[in-house]
Amino acid sequence: MENKKFSFKAGMIQFDVSFGDIDSNLEAAFEGIAFLGEQKADMAVLPEMWSCSFDNENLAFHAERTRDVLRQLSEKAVLHNILIAGSMPEISDGQIFNTLHVIDRDGSLAGSYRKVHLFSLTREDKYFSAGNRHVVCETSLGPLGLMICYDLRFPELCRTLALKDAAAVIVIAQWPLVRIRHWNSLVQARAVENQLFMVAVNRCGLENDLEFGGHSQIVSPLGHVLARAGTQPEILIAAIDYGETETYRKQIPCLKERVPQAYDL
Repeated sequence: MENKKFSFKAGMIQFDVSFGDIDSNLEAAFEGIAFLGEQKADMAVLPEMWSCSFDNENLAFHAERTRDVLRQLSEKAVLHNILIAGSMPEISDGQIFNTLHVIDRDGSLAGSYRKVHLFSLTREDKYFSAGNRHVVCETSLGPLGLMICYDLRFPELCRTLALKDAAAVIVIAQWPLVRIRHWNSLVQARAVENQLFMVAVNRCGLENDLEFGGHSQIVSPLGHVLARAGTQPEILIAAIDYGETETYRKQIPCLKERVPQAYDL
């Protein structure tokens, strides 16, 4: 764990994302970031597609504002000395991606991850292009692995992030209440099997008769739930101590005792 900040305060902003209303969502996000700044938190994580939700017919329009929103987030990061993460639509060469951006506390863009696994049940693959690589970004809070929603169901991705030295993994989502038990179980499983911290932020609220489940949470490498929201808008903070990861990996060296040749398909 050399050159990593050993402990810090991670914050989660769970809110009801307004469909297609960037200005309203910006207001909610900025209020949450300011509150976390007042609490001296080091990290503020927003839900998936927090700026406009899945307003699929107008994604290109919303994506045109993403650069300006990132500029504003950069200013907030410096103002409150806080790392900010969340996904928005990104347009590149005529393609739309669901992209998770991480802005470090100095306002710089530490990394961006384009969602790899698109959720076909809601026709996400009809409106978005898929990313094709995993991302671990170097930040002032250590190396952070990035995942988005449906990615959580693919253990290979999180394991890759762990093997690439992620000290914690951020996963953001719009996960429905009807499957919230899966969300809780999978977040905990990814934390335990990879012996790292999971910072998992889901939205809440109702959209087109679909209720979202909230339950944003931070889970330790031992599977302890350090903080968990309910189903309403909520801002939570929990302390992350990388020393716990180091100690646990020495006690039970799962990652070192892998046998990759036995898993070869």
